[in-house]
Amino acid sequence: MPRSARVFIENACYHIIARGNQKQEVFFETVDYEKYLQLLKKYKTKYHFKLYGYCLMNNHVHMVIDPGKPREISKAIQGLNLSYSIWFNAKYDKIGHLWQDRFKSMVIEKNDYLITCINYIEANPVRGNIVNSPLDYLWSSYKERIFDIKNGVLDVPELF
Repeated sequence: MPRSARVFIENACYHIIARGNQKQEVFFETVDYEKYLQLLKKYKTKYHFKLYGYCLMNNHVHMVIDPGKPREISKAIQGLNLSYSIWFNAKYDKIGHLWQDRFKSMVIEKNDYLITCINYIEANPVRGNIVNSPLDYLWSSYKERIFDIKNGVLDVPELF
């Protein structure tokens, strides 16, 4: 059965989810998370998308992006995840797929739900009983967004 085509809508945001193959871990050490964020910054610049929120969990990734060109979402996320996979497999002497299927993308309107979605993904470590507060989790956009930290990764949605 063929998979359904992606929906591309101008002036909308997207909730992106990429999960480790068979729910396996894709981040083991601090340097793994740092490498993914470094690559995210690179692909964000290359494909001119805005990143409004993210959360890197040990076996999956959430992002809220506002693409410059919606049809380039696939190229951007495929490039990001392929680059990370090559680096990860070399580092850990592994072969094969790191990510499960293709990434998921859900359309988000630029309204109050955008903020709700960002809050939802930043609270993922709390729901997963990893930390008691989103402030305590190092690998999400929560602190950057709340404390307006400028590191070149996170953008501020026009709603703010």
